[in-house]
Amino acid sequence: MLISTVGAPPEASALPPAPAPSAEPPAPSAPPVPPGPEPAAPNAVAAPAPPPARLLIARLGIDAPVEPAALNGDGSVQVPPADRPGQVDWYRGGPAPGEVGPAVLLGHYDTRKGPAVFHRLPQLRVGDRIEIRRQDGSAVTFRVRTLGQYAKGAFPTQLVYGNTDSPQLRLITCGGTVGSDGHYSDNIVVLADLVGTRPAG
Repeated sequence: MLISTVGAPPEASALPPAPAPSAEPPAPSAPPVPPGPEPAAPNAVAAPAPPPARLLIARLGIDAPVEPAALNGDGSVQVPPADRPGQVDWYRGGPAPGEVGPAVLLGHYDTRKGPAVFHRLPQLRVGDRIEIRRQDGSAVTFRVRTLGQYAKGAFPTQLVYGNTDSPQLRLITCGGTVGSDGHYSDNIVVLADLVGTRPAG
């Protein structure tokens, strides 16, 4: 009942294979899509945002550590180890929360031991606030725009990983029904937009 891999970012096909994680083998990932158009070159290069450290969703009672994640050997994004059900992973190959583009965070819905960090994610509502506390002590806040459920065979890769012209957030977990392989049939995808930044200190 673990979240499986959730598609390959458009640029993944250009990367060398990465070693598969030691956690339980993932279900087949959604096929990659061709890269989207490149964003226009900015007038000035912005400093990189600090990496995320914690994810907080007050209405759902979520306060979880965030760790960086890379790619599996098949080009799909790694998910948290099965023995860390309270952990959220941030795809470090994409933007950090607060940078222009989609910051992608993933977490388990449940494990064989019970509910996991994103078990209540389907209860999110449009307008709910999501706070990301960063390693330098600063924080960014996002507001939920929409929540969708997609079959894993039709994972919306471009919607999740494609370029955007503003800082956005994606939260991903499992949904649907559990198949004979022990994996859920669908993914829950939350889209949220940046609404505030709090400096460190």
